[in-house]
Amino acid sequence: MKPTAIAYDSFHGRHTLSGHPEHRGRLDETWKLLQIDGILNKLLYISSTPAPLDAILRVHSRAYIERLESTALYGGGHLDADTYVTQDSHQAALLGAGGLINVVDAVLQGRARNGMALVRPPGHHAMPQWGMGFCLLANIAIAARWAQDQHGVGRVLIVDFDVHHGNGTQEIFYRDPSVLFFSTHQFPYYPGTGAAEETGEGRAEGSTLNVPFPSGVGDEGHLAAFRRILVPAARLFRPELILISAGYDGHWMDPLASMRLSITGYAKLVDELMALADELCQGRLVAVLEGGYDVNVLSHAVLSTLRRLSHSLQGVSDPFGPAPGGERDVEKLIARLRALHRIPDQTTYSLR
Repeated sequence: MKPTAIAYDSFHGRHTLSGHPEHRGRLDETWKLLQIDGILNKLLYISSTPAPLDAILRVHSRAYIERLESTALYGGGHLDADTYVTQDSHQAALLGAGGLINVVDAVLQGRARNGMALVRPPGHHAMPQWGMGFCLLANIAIAARWAQDQHGVGRVLIVDFDVHHGNGTQEIFYRDPSVLFFSTHQFPYYPGTGAAEETGEGRAEGSTLNVPFPSGVGDEGHLAAFRRILVPAARLFRPELILISAGYDGHWMDPLASMRLSITGYAKLVDELMALADELCQGRLVAVLEGGYDVNVLSHAVLSTLRRLSHSLQGVSDPFGPAPGGERDVEKLIARLRALHRIPDQTTYSLR
């Protein structure tokens, strides 16, 4: 079996701000756990190189990229109240997007079956003309366009299970029927987008599938949304590549949200996506890190995702267990979304 690819570059640590939830410790501690576990010895390491400017300009405006570069050049600052830039942030962002591109290359060239890019800063809130929500470059959108431009991929499925809606990703592909965007997220919550009725425009009507969960939804609700909404929609779309915005801030211990996922629950979502990739696109699946702000939870969640991707026999690493108490019933929401997207009742739900 082909290996799982991984990209990581320690330069990410030069993009950090003391006291900010999106700091270098998120990945530093994650990388330490991966080293201690030994899983890195079983993975295909992919070096990070700066994303080419042409690839970035397929997603972002030149004016924004010049502003980002000049802000870093003059010592840093803030793009908004939440989104900081240091003197090294521009380079860190280029390496992050480039590391993801390189993993996509490895998968599409057949050197790896699947892969994961551990990058900072995250990307799914970055808009074409500005950065926001801790995000500087729209990593996953850049990678999707790269796959289409450089590898001739026609249809890309992007699945975003970060607790915050990927408004940047949605905006970039909202009028593009070649990309199916599926997002589960807490709603209403930052950034305020991601309502069920946001379904795409023009020829891309129906190519955006938002699952706006209320607070308190955990493993079962998320898995139901994947099986009953994503799976049938993906089978109809038939992607040639699946990309995951892997944010773990929906975990019940995360300080920035109010959802009830566990690490085991995240692993089940990854299982569903791997099965979907096996069925529809020769297993071609690439994840990129987004949120997750409890450092210990994040470390074990990433380890568990990599164990799943690499078919490790060690199983899930979940020292924290399930959320205490129950979770909210979302059956009515899922039924409403299935009706909105005209998913027939007889659809077979699970891939497993």
